[in-house]
Parts: sequence; C-alpha cells; structure tokens
Amino acid sequence: STAAAAEAAAAPQATVTGSTGLKLTVLQWTGVATWQWLANDDTCGICRNAFDGVCSECKFPGDDCPLVWGRCSHCFHIHCIMKWLNSQPSKQQCPMCRQDWKFKE
Repeated sequence: STAAAAEAAAAPQATVTGSTGLKLTVLQWTGVATWQWLANDDTCGICRNAFDGVCSECKFPGDDCPLVWGRCSHCFHIHCIMKWLNSQPSKQQCPMCRQDWKFKE
C-alpha cells in the first residue's frame, strides 16, 4: 500500500558493509528490554513473592510496588513492610533480624 511504503521510507535506516563486502540494510527493528530490582535477595521476606513480581496488594510490577531497604540491609516490597510496621505499633522492628526498623536513605 502507499501508506506502508511512505512509512517505510520515513523510517530511519542503517546500512553496514561488512569485511566480506556484504551490504546489510536494516529497514526496521524492535527494541526489547528487561528490568529487575537490584536487591540482596530474590523474594520478599514478608509475602514470599519474588521481587520481580509484585506484593499481594498489587497487580503489576514496577514503580507502584517499589522495594525499600532498611538500615539493616533487609529488603521488602513497600506495601509489605508498611503493613508489617502498622501491625506492630509498639515495636517497629525488621521482621527478619528484629533490629529497630529505619528506612535506608
């Protein structure tokens, strides 16, 4: 179709000539990326869900379900540690090591 041809002509192209003389023109490409949290463990110590997934309150991983670290270096989903701390009003302690909980800054 004419619209498809116009779109293909407007798309950026890259041409590479290799050492063998073979000329390669890239007409279109689709980038794919992955991400993962840089945590000291693979799973949340409270909900036991993977950090690459979500806590039990969320539907999609990412910025809405971030990880947080304590000064003790333990890591949890934000919703999990907040629920834990709210259930322990007199003792704000890390559920893993029982040190006083302070968010790492």
